[in-house]
Amino acid sequence: MAINNPYQTYQNNSITTASPGELTLLLYNGCLKFIHQAKKAIENKNIQEKNTNIQKAQNIIQELTVTLKMDVDIAKNMISLYDYINRRLIDANIKNNIAILDEVEVLVTEFRDTWKQVIQINRQQQFGSNGGQA
Repeated sequence: MAINNPYQTYQNNSITTASPGELTLLLYNGCLKFIHQAKKAIENKNIQEKNTNIQKAQNIIQELTVTLKMDVDIAKNMISLYDYINRRLIDANIKNNIAILDEVEVLVTEFRDTWKQVIQINRQQQFGSNGGQA
């Protein structure tokens, strides 16, 4: 009988029970994690690990792109920004350039932080001024 890893069980449960907004936040956080790992890999001259992590970040950006609701005006702007981020990730991968990854990291962090604020505002509107917290 296999012993379950409680942390892995918690992670799986947090993903399967997350709202669409929380899933988007998880995607942004994952993208930032892979960008950070890619920068470390460049510093350590580990080209394979750099490539793998940048591709994972690109996959997340592509997933964020396909989930945009194109009937909303801001989505048209976001698709252009996601395309820019994707192209910069390609450049960073080809050139082994940490500065490009820093640029992308700033953009993704801004998106993540803005998205986090949107979630908090929605919770406040839904549950009252205390954000649903006890």
